[in-house]
Amino acid sequence: MDAGPERTAVREDGRGARQVRNADRGDVRASQRTGMGAAVYDGGVTFRVWAPFADAVAVAGDFNDWSADEHPLAAEDGGRWSRDVAGVTPGSGYQFVVRSGDEKLWRIDPYARDVTNSVGHGIVIADSYTWGDSDWRMPSWDELVIYELHAGTFNDSPGSGPGSFTSVIRRLDHLRDLGVNAIELMPAMEFAGDYSWGYNPAHIFAVEEAYGGPDGLKRLVDQAHQHGIAVLFDVVYNHFGPSDLDLWQFDGWSQDGRGGIYFYNDWRSATPWGDTRPDYGRPQVRAFIADNARWWVDEFHIDGLRWDMTAYVRNVHGRDGDPGADLADGWSLIQSITHEAAERTPWVLHVAEDLQDNPWLTRDVDAGGAGFGAQWDAGFVHPVRRAMTAQHDEQRDMEALRGAIEHRYGADAFSRVIYSESHDEVANGKARLPEEIWPGNADSWHARKRSTLAAALVCTAPGIPMLFQGQEILEDQWFRDDDPIDWTREQTYAGVLQLYRDLVRHRRDLDGLTRGLRGHHVRVHHVNDAAKVIAFHRWHGGGPRDDVVVVVNCSAQPLDSYRIGLPRAGVWRVRCNTDWRGYGADFGALHSYDPTADGQGADGMPASATVAIGPYTALLMSQDD
Repeated sequence: MDAGPERTAVREDGRGARQVRNADRGDVRASQRTGMGAAVYDGGVTFRVWAPFADAVAVAGDFNDWSADEHPLAAEDGGRWSRDVAGVTPGSGYQFVVRSGDEKLWRIDPYARDVTNSVGHGIVIADSYTWGDSDWRMPSWDELVIYELHAGTFNDSPGSGPGSFTSVIRRLDHLRDLGVNAIELMPAMEFAGDYSWGYNPAHIFAVEEAYGGPDGLKRLVDQAHQHGIAVLFDVVYNHFGPSDLDLWQFDGWSQDGRGGIYFYNDWRSATPWGDTRPDYGRPQVRAFIADNARWWVDEFHIDGLRWDMTAYVRNVHGRDGDPGADLADGWSLIQSITHEAAERTPWVLHVAEDLQDNPWLTRDVDAGGAGFGAQWDAGFVHPVRRAMTAQHDEQRDMEALRGAIEHRYGADAFSRVIYSESHDEVANGKARLPEEIWPGNADSWHARKRSTLAAALVCTAPGIPMLFQGQEILEDQWFRDDDPIDWTREQTYAGVLQLYRDLVRHRRDLDGLTRGLRGHHVRVHHVNDAAKVIAFHRWHGGGPRDDVVVVVNCSAQPLDSYRIGLPRAGVWRVRCNTDWRGYGADFGALHSYDPTADGQGADGMPASATVAIGPYTALLMSQDD
């Protein structure tokens, strides 16, 4: 029998898709309830899907023995189809059956909140999770220390499949003791297969089943909050798929062999990951992405979204200075999402990975900006890694380090995320920083000293610091989606782990001695390219326990009496000396004392003192009351 509803009042919507006014076929009526996908109500489920070029749509599932004809949907305006189906309950499997000419296309619901797998079927779910995080509050952004992790490898056992949200929960005590107060999950939208970085989303509303599905993610967020840890979630809107992608030619229509209703169908479709860039100008696709951004916050209590490669949302080629390839619709979509989020959930942090050094990403929407709270800063990571990986001391560029420390996007010091390791920086032909410093000898003195020196810069320069999983236990080689963290290194490199704990503690000012590291102000007041020494002053309001002076020695030469300008006379306490022997049995050949500053001005400061600083070492100093 013909499963298609009778059509009336057909017209064009300006993009070639047909619009159909509400039409009934017998007792099949469009639902009066709102919402896309499968929405549970008392006594049944409302199904709704957008398929503007379909000749007919039905819903099939285990509730009707997967019949392609028993439950046809009624057409609505805007190319949507819907109906209420009584008796369907949470846990039911379902698919949409889209008829396009002679074709019968079985499609997973684009809004499916749960799927059996990326090529399986959708599962009806209801929000039945009981949260225990009612007392949770997102930390202020000036206090954040982020830890990026991949659920599949963070706490996995080799040979047993990928890790899961549950296995991440088992390491939350480690993260809390490390002092980080935010984790950033690499993408966990349902992707093809069980092993992936996650940047190939097949179903953006569904949570990767191999990691534990939607309930597993909720448990992780809930437990993280109860450990005092925020959760940021990676989202991928610059492309979808490209594999296992039911969105491709979803309702049978396409142009020039491209992706159909969800995608650009011209040259704008091209991305480095396939011809699957969403059509940011099509209202239904804009709503699809905006609904998704809202979904993670509302349904999963996510505290922030990190947007993957926004440069490819706003420009076809992912670069500035190419106005002919700019995507104005992509820019306006970003603005609409961040602007709404700022009004609805102002504590939620939206972070852009753009890497084009564009200050407009983090300017307010009202001022014409994209409205992100922060962006990953390529202007920090590259100079820092170059300085640490240079083979010879004379190759380390102190002026480039000055630029990395001082770089910012506008007046807000915390509009940038700074790091020396991320998933991008430790893969794709690159390796972990200790491995880059000395390939094959990541545990050597040089690799440990210089990689931890980079970490000291991450934790003391202005910005939101970020660590990558395993960095704190000197994880070596490079990041792979099937290579778990080696947690035996937690004991092997206990000293390095303690150094990271101390750096994070001072960055967050947990002892009330280093408030300046949470301040907006910085001044690099000492640069000695010959000796490879740089020093900078951080402060919030200024004064004892606030002013922090950081002295960094980027050479193998210890300096036992080196004069540095300081903001005031008096005793300056060394709060952290990265050359302390407790951080490594082969550290600490030079004792770093608490210097007393006199009235002899230096470096543009009213006072100065001589310090003792070991090789490849950072000193953090502040004053008592």
